[in-house]
Amino acid sequence: MSGTVASFGAAPVDVDMDFSDIFGDLDFSIMAAGEARYGRFSLTMDLLYLKLSTSETTPRGILLSSVGLDSTMTEVSALAGYSVLDLPNARVDAVLGARLWSVDNALSFNGGLLGGRIFKDSATWVDAMGGLKGRVDLSDRFYLTGTALAGGGGSNFGWDLMGGLGYQVTDRFSAVAGYRAMGVDYQDGPFEFDVTIKGPIIGASFKF
Repeated sequence: MSGTVASFGAAPVDVDMDFSDIFGDLDFSIMAAGEARYGRFSLTMDLLYLKLSTSETTPRGILLSSVGLDSTMTEVSALAGYSVLDLPNARVDAVLGARLWSVDNALSFNGGLLGGRIFKDSATWVDAMGGLKGRVDLSDRFYLTGTALAGGGGSNFGWDLMGGLGYQVTDRFSAVAGYRAMGVDYQDGPFEFDVTIKGPIIGASFKF
């Protein structure tokens, strides 16, 4: 995750966290998606949740002994789609919908004269999102899948790109590996969240 963030009325700071940094501060994370289809029509839901916490000790410890920061990021999308290309081995859907973002930060002072004080800052916004998603069967087992989205509204601009290679283990179960990159540029007064989140993904797909 990289970009610029500002909270608690402080000046914007540059953020550059690699996987090991995030993993070291990670409390919980989940990324999931679901799709319902009827003929050429589809409805897709997408969820990304990330909760991080970190703390730093302070010198001397008179005013406070440590400062803790808890940060939670939630992204939920709902997209309606229509197949503009529907072939036996390939499908491309045009999709349009909305994406909800919620970012919550809590700063806690521990120990010392200021111990017990907690400061919270948060923002929630909704963007209109549209784009394409599709799948191409390379063989009876292997397939390519991808999504390209962009939009805005509550934020200045948001985007999402994903590409993956899947392996159809059974008619109802497949494994997928690929890469996803998504970004959003939001600012409301002193609160700023202009970040890009990217990295490899691996998961499983179940068909009901």
